[in-house]
Amino acid sequence: MNPLNSTRRHFFRQGATGIGIPALASLLASEGYGAATNANATGGLPGLPHFAPKAKRIIYLHQSGAPSQLETFDYKPGLDKLHGTELPGSVRMGQRITGMTSGQASFPVVRSIFKFAQHGKSGAWVSELLPHTAKIVDDIAIIRTTNTDAINHDPAITFIQTGSQQPGRPSFGSWVSYGLGSENQNMPAFVVMIAQTSGVNTDQPLFSRLWGNGFLPSKYQGVNFRASGDPVLYLSDPPGISKETRRRMLDGIGKLNHMNAEVYGDPEIEARIAQYEMAYRMQTSVPELMDLSKEPQSTFDLYGPDARKPGTYAAHCLMARRMAERGVRFIQIYKRGWDQHGDLPRDISLQCQSVDQPSAALVQDLKQRGLLDDTLVVWGGEFGRTVYCQGKLMDGNYGRDHHPRCFSTWMAGGGIKPGIVHGETDDFSYNVVKDPVPVHDVQATVLKCLGIDHKRLTFKFQGRAFRLTDVAGEVVDGLLA
Repeated sequence: MNPLNSTRRHFFRQGATGIGIPALASLLASEGYGAATNANATGGLPGLPHFAPKAKRIIYLHQSGAPSQLETFDYKPGLDKLHGTELPGSVRMGQRITGMTSGQASFPVVRSIFKFAQHGKSGAWVSELLPHTAKIVDDIAIIRTTNTDAINHDPAITFIQTGSQQPGRPSFGSWVSYGLGSENQNMPAFVVMIAQTSGVNTDQPLFSRLWGNGFLPSKYQGVNFRASGDPVLYLSDPPGISKETRRRMLDGIGKLNHMNAEVYGDPEIEARIAQYEMAYRMQTSVPELMDLSKEPQSTFDLYGPDARKPGTYAAHCLMARRMAERGVRFIQIYKRGWDQHGDLPRDISLQCQSVDQPSAALVQDLKQRGLLDDTLVVWGGEFGRTVYCQGKLMDGNYGRDHHPRCFSTWMAGGGIKPGIVHGETDDFSYNVVKDPVPVHDVQATVLKCLGIDHKRLTFKFQGRAFRLTDVAGEVVDGLLA
């Protein structure tokens, strides 16, 4: 430490925050500069996992815009007779609806025009829109009773991704990487990929705060992999800069940052040191990850015709498997285009066509490689869709509004009981009648699979110990193997 900058104030600040030389020594140890202290070799918190994990990593397939459960997994044959009739008040029970349909004079019930059939030993009902998913029903757990408090997209997706409807909290992946660290020091612990939309209607936007670190140190934010150019911005060296020059530059910057870290005890300085070093290592690891030349044709056939097209959902699912093999802790794929207030039959057909085969292929691929046992795959949106029609009900065409009371999600692998259907909704897929699964319960259950007690994964900020599940959340034992 520079004695000229070592004041009584600096000394007490470093001692009070627990940051400074001990914390910096731990950071340098993880980079290979000395003996390890509290943290293990891959980062994470001491004492985690809290108990033996079933899953080592997560692949979260978020279907942004909210798929209709009535056209996918929640079969309601009784609606055939009720098609076009008014939704009974006894079903809605005065529950709030969005401003987009609140002005409608009528709320006609609309059946799905798509056929359903039972599949697998479980006999799960699955729509004809998802023929590939139907083939893996005995490997997945379908949750029909996921529910949320949010009724509009931004608070709903913020809630399911961060545990709060208000922006500013750490994302799911940030919490996991904060608690467990990384399995591979040459790759980010938390990677995000955004797939192209397949629908026709205008799509819902996605904001980087959905994979942000919130009040956690910035090294825990998700790294967004792009579909074109460098997968990560500024990863390549500028023209005229050699590998040796880059190394000398980082060493010089590192020395200056180490000096500032000792003086000021700012954890963001330490995060910056770690990120510079990670970026340097990624210059080798990321090109190897993105190189698909050694993948056999059978792999591309499994994931479907879009698997070779950068930016597609199929290409991202294949890349997710490759990331899982390389120890990426949390892999997040966003698929936009599910917000179908009108022209639902047309657009949901396009969406399902683009996600069905790749999603099922991912589960099959992980399983045949022995990775499904310790990889947890989650598929679902931020809420569901209404049983009543938004706008005018026409023959063969209709739309559905937002519906937070119940929607369908599925999980596979990593400690989840396969081949089950969990929960029941009423005859209108409007209310839960058995085994509700609120969003915080989903989060608590996923963390349990990772060996984490959701009540004990906390971070103190502004005088309060925050957690992903806030002050709620119960593990859903019925979903656990």
